[in-house]
Amino acid sequence: MKRYLLTVALAASLLAARADEGMWMLTDLKAQNAAAMQELGLLIPVESVYNPDSLSLKDAVVQFGGGCTGEVISSQGLVLTNHHCGYQYIQQHSTVEHDYLTDGFVARTHADELPCKGLSVTFIDRILDVTSYVQEQLQTDPDPQGVNYLSPKYLGEVAQRFAKKEKLDLGRGYALELKPFYGGNKYYLFIKKIYRDIRMVLAPPSSIGKFGADTDNWMWPRHTGDFSLFRIYATPTGEPAEYSAVNMPLRVKKHLRISLDGYSEGDFAFVMGFPGTTWRYMISDEVKERMETTNFMRHHVRDARQRLLMKEMQADDAIRIHYAAVYAKSANYWKNALGMNEGLVSLDVFDAKRNQEQELLQWEASRGDTACASAYRTIEGIVAHRRPFLYHQQAIQEALVTGMDFMRIPSTDDLANALEEKSEKRIRRATDDLKQAAGRYFESVPFPDVERGVAKEMMRVYMRYIPAGQRIGIFREIDKHFKGDTDAFIDACFSQSIFGSRANFDKFMARPSLRALQSDWMVKFKSSINEGLRQTALAMQDANRDYNRAHQIWVKGMTDMRLAQGRPVYPDANLTLRFTYGQILPYSPQDGVTYKYYTTLRGVMQKEDSTNYEFIVPDKLKQLYHAKDFGRYALPDGEMPVCFIVNTDQTGGNSGSPVFNARGELIGTGFDRNYEGLTGDIAFHPVLQRALCVDIRYTLFVIEKYADARHIIDELDIECE
Repeated sequence: MKRYLLTVALAASLLAARADEGMWMLTDLKAQNAAAMQELGLLIPVESVYNPDSLSLKDAVVQFGGGCTGEVISSQGLVLTNHHCGYQYIQQHSTVEHDYLTDGFVARTHADELPCKGLSVTFIDRILDVTSYVQEQLQTDPDPQGVNYLSPKYLGEVAQRFAKKEKLDLGRGYALELKPFYGGNKYYLFIKKIYRDIRMVLAPPSSIGKFGADTDNWMWPRHTGDFSLFRIYATPTGEPAEYSAVNMPLRVKKHLRISLDGYSEGDFAFVMGFPGTTWRYMISDEVKERMETTNFMRHHVRDARQRLLMKEMQADDAIRIHYAAVYAKSANYWKNALGMNEGLVSLDVFDAKRNQEQELLQWEASRGDTACASAYRTIEGIVAHRRPFLYHQQAIQEALVTGMDFMRIPSTDDLANALEEKSEKRIRRATDDLKQAAGRYFESVPFPDVERGVAKEMMRVYMRYIPAGQRIGIFREIDKHFKGDTDAFIDACFSQSIFGSRANFDKFMARPSLRALQSDWMVKFKSSINEGLRQTALAMQDANRDYNRAHQIWVKGMTDMRLAQGRPVYPDANLTLRFTYGQILPYSPQDGVTYKYYTTLRGVMQKEDSTNYEFIVPDKLKQLYHAKDFGRYALPDGEMPVCFIVNTDQTGGNSGSPVFNARGELIGTGFDRNYEGLTGDIAFHPVLQRALCVDIRYTLFVIEKYADARHIIDELDIECE
């Protein structure tokens, strides 16, 4: 009976859009969502959230780097995001002598703010529905049966033609991004302004910003201060530019007001951000495929790698700092895959998807159409055909690509071609290029013994899941030259390869030869991996092209049905700016268990474990707690709030998203989802799914009281009744 009720509840969530379900397009808010939001409690006009003709809250929400969200919280370009979003840049500046990961960082003046190599912040200037224009362009495409309707390269060319036709005024730092939505049934053009001089301002120590680490990741209750601060710099005239000492903090057009008023159970809240990828329009066969390929490999392969890395990281601070971001990124989606598979089974998502499919097929049949039925059968057949190839591709990707950092060795193709042609000019140029690339490579893998140990384990894991006759070609060489001993092969890679050490590389470069390149174990290994990826991709190429067409028809049928029934629709997430809304609510994951909708600093103290690095509590934080020195950030009962939950619809990429109250004021920063809601990438659950958020009052408390950074507080626009 319990399983039946869960299935019915999930089926209901799949078949009926709810106020708290949906990663909505901002362009649709007024038509599709305004009434529902106002009924739930929105107190400001929808135009204050998004207005195509003037400034709105949208203009203070930015894409942070390539996969997170941030919000501008001061007129001087101060950006708030998650600690885990800024983690690789905190690591970038950390050394054993200046360990900002462990100790935290505060810039006391603008001059102390640290430039972050490779980091960008992107504003969305305009969003245009260009569906009609793209469809017109596709009509004249020389390959109308091809896949240009989804091709980023082709759509980029269309975007440029559209900009020229419409005489769009694109200045310095602007970029165009044209993306397909609803499987290629609609198209939106995003006009973006990108700033590339971004500097680190403040990061709490990991004992605050990453409190609970892997144990608490994706879990509720949560007690982490997952935030960090960065600043956008620009030319003196406010234009985007690469880092320069003459650049100044950007005077932004829009920044957010912060509320200290807090929230109560049932309060309306909304979120804007850049959710990465969802698959809400999958059929049931695809759900099973995802469980048995991508999720399976992420779970089992990463688990083995992380155990080895953690052992090495705990033994040496330099190793810990170097691998910190790599480990965190790996562990994040290791646990995601594990939790998603558990939820997909326990919530009977497979059966609920079947019910959804039958509803659409019956609706279509009642109209005398068969397009969706044909598309459905096509997708079923494709999934059955491609499963073994996808399984192998994921094994290669997880174990031999992601799992082995040393496989990022630079390409030797140019030098090999030059040596074969015996062209002195080309040899000199290729040699110079390879020296530069190799220099960057050796800097990126400073611990070859760690790489060697991980690689040996990854080879064993790959062989565990891929039978001998199906493995990539290098294993035939291992059988021939090493009698099947993969440990000996990896040892040979590091002892004999030109990329095994700087000494080996320098020796080779003194007298480069084609024969040495052709017989080099690391070069041959990387080539074999690439060939394995190519072969699995080729095996799925035709099937995936047919899938894209069938999926386009299936999604159109689903959206047509919902619109005919008077239900709003939204596209899958694709790392574009979206809006989601709901309420701050507790939840009950199982019988007898109910979770409150917020946590306090008391919970941090209760979780403290001085023997476990995940639950270390800094002495100063304990002193502030025992003194109850919370300033104006405390709750009415004197406790210090830390985190809260809201039933908004979010996924990866929403990390760092601003959480607003009904008045459009900032009350927190989204950083995670709950474990029970990890099925949300495929099927939103209205009862169990929650977004986890850092309370803005805890963020400000840490800045002011813990970090003694009152100068940052003075920058902010803070509202308090």
